[in-house]
Amino acid sequence: MRIFFAILFGFFAASAAAQVEHTPAHCIAMVDHSPFIQKASVTQLQKDDVRISYIDHSMFRIETFGGLSAITDFNGFIGRDPVYPDIVTMNRAHDSHYTNDIPDSVSHILRGWRIQGEPAFHNLDLGELRVRNVTTDIRSEYTGRDPDGNSIFIFEVGGLCIGHLGHLHHEPNDAQYAMIGRLDVVMANVDGGLSLDTATMVKIMKRVRASVVLPMHYWGRGSLEIFLSGMRDEFDVVDVEAGSIIVSQNTLPSRPTVFVLPAMLYSQPWITDN
Repeated sequence: MRIFFAILFGFFAASAAAQVEHTPAHCIAMVDHSPFIQKASVTQLQKDDVRISYIDHSMFRIETFGGLSAITDFNGFIGRDPVYPDIVTMNRAHDSHYTNDIPDSVSHILRGWRIQGEPAFHNLDLGELRVRNVTTDIRSEYTGRDPDGNSIFIFEVGGLCIGHLGHLHHEPNDAQYAMIGRLDVVMANVDGGLSLDTATMVKIMKRVRASVVLPMHYWGRGSLEIFLSGMRDEFDVVDVEAGSIIVSQNTLPSRPTVFVLPAMLYSQPWITDN
């Protein structure tokens, strides 16, 4: 097994406009999966590679070989002179997960909450990249519960199924698990209580059993370690010096692994306002 990590020197390079055929991802089919991870200490992606970069909080940038990109839980602030993505997904449990100020260059804006009383429904297919959602409930200050107030967004690209849990407040029910399907990579909110308690999140991770888990939405190493301690019996844990990894379908780790990425917004001097 070869694992190499890429420092994202080309993070703000302009996206290519190449049209790339979609590699099918069997996300809904619950199948036995014996994966591996690999790739590359270079910034150039190969076909079916996906670069995942941790910006900050719940924001990740997902980049494809063909030049498409998406940012999750987009709140508008991604650094100085950023290149904005083709797609943004957003949730609204807190204003750090969405914005109403979206640049005109963003072609697809996917809001994860109810619009005009109807649950959010997204099934965006751009050829190389498909994005869909599964709604979940969130807590409400006024009514106690806001039905369909959050979306888990699933990105299907390069044969991979990549899930972002958003501001998840409860364990999915069986129907929601079925709609989510198999996940190869999952971004999980592990703050330990503001969104979801640690024991429940660990339970979800062990049921989903994605090959790659990327923690997000936590407050310092102490709260992160509580989550990691609950995962170490079934998952490896790797601290990554760079703010991004490159994954592909054929190079996922043979043992499920939690990769802890530094937030690039504040760890890389060329993309901060300081």
